[in-house]
Amino acid sequence: MKDESEKKFKILQRCVIILTVIAVGAVFIIARDFFYPLFLGIMLSYLIYPVAKFLEPKIGHSGAAILLSILMSVVVTIGFMFFFYQQFSVFLDDFPLFQEQAINNLTAVQNYISEKTSFSFNSDDWLKTKISESLKAQQDYIGDFLNATTATLVALGVQPVYVFFMLYYRHNFRKFLFQITQKKDHPVLRKILFEITSVTKNYVSGIFIVVLILCFTNSLGLMIIGVEYFILLGIISAIFNLIPYFGTLIGGAVPLLYTLISPNPSDAIGVIILFMIIQILENNILTPTITGGRVAVNPFFTIISIIFGGFAWGIPGMFLSVPILGILKVVSENIPPLKPIAYILSFKNNKEPDSPNEPASTSL
Repeated sequence: MKDESEKKFKILQRCVIILTVIAVGAVFIIARDFFYPLFLGIMLSYLIYPVAKFLEPKIGHSGAAILLSILMSVVVTIGFMFFFYQQFSVFLDDFPLFQEQAINNLTAVQNYISEKTSFSFNSDDWLKTKISESLKAQQDYIGDFLNATTATLVALGVQPVYVFFMLYYRHNFRKFLFQITQKKDHPVLRKILFEITSVTKNYVSGIFIVVLILCFTNSLGLMIIGVEYFILLGIISAIFNLIPYFGTLIGGAVPLLYTLISPNPSDAIGVIILFMIIQILENNILTPTITGGRVAVNPFFTIISIIFGGFAWGIPGMFLSVPILGILKVVSENIPPLKPIAYILSFKNNKEPDSPNEPASTSL
């Protein structure tokens, strides 16, 4: 009777956990406009904290050091956005020329195919019309995207406020966690907080350093190939690298598509080779070396979290998904009932049975 009651209790416990996870996920999706700026503010706090820590002993006041650090970050961000906007404005002004060049490139391809084969194109006008409509739609989409991005930036204007108070009251948040935790669990909590700080700080600061390096390398590589707007295209492709795994591929597609409608479509071969090299260097050297590989989450669950983060919070969610997953892994590693979650999220691939009572797998 006792064993049956324990089984029912365990089933009920698992059902409650599953329903809780579903409910929390639903709340995060419904209240996305509140949660993703908050989590983004937490991540940015880790990015700005080293600067504030450096300035604090020189200024002698914690609040003033934090405020000065935030102001410096805002100035750098505004300067970058102004430079990016200038580059993008020139690109948009030349957009009608891309439409004409794309049609010329298509006509050249059709003529080449007609010369080499017996196939003839009888729907040039229809195809050209479709290309013109497609490029016009892309131009409208870029405008809508910029408007959406501007709206997002306005919504994220509260970030400096979040960052300031998170850094200013960081000791209060820490003491609060210790106050609501039993004294016997304080060593575990201290370890969790230390590991979360280490993982998040290394990842967030590291990924921004990687993006800055890629801005330079992408632009330099595109300039050597001879691609026009190499600075703009290099920056855009580097910014996409904030999205793990998919970032380099998506970013590389931008200059590739441009070269296909440029006066020199053969440059596309050089662009493909360039970004294949960058992909290898970024995945195997830059990111592991600079971020330290501290997140160390199973790639399968990383990809799932990126997709879910994009579905729930859009592009910010895709960026935030990896550090949040890393934090979940750290917490699970230090709490015994949650260790199976840490195991499945880790890189470990144990093909042997963990105990004599566990049968070895013969199906895979």
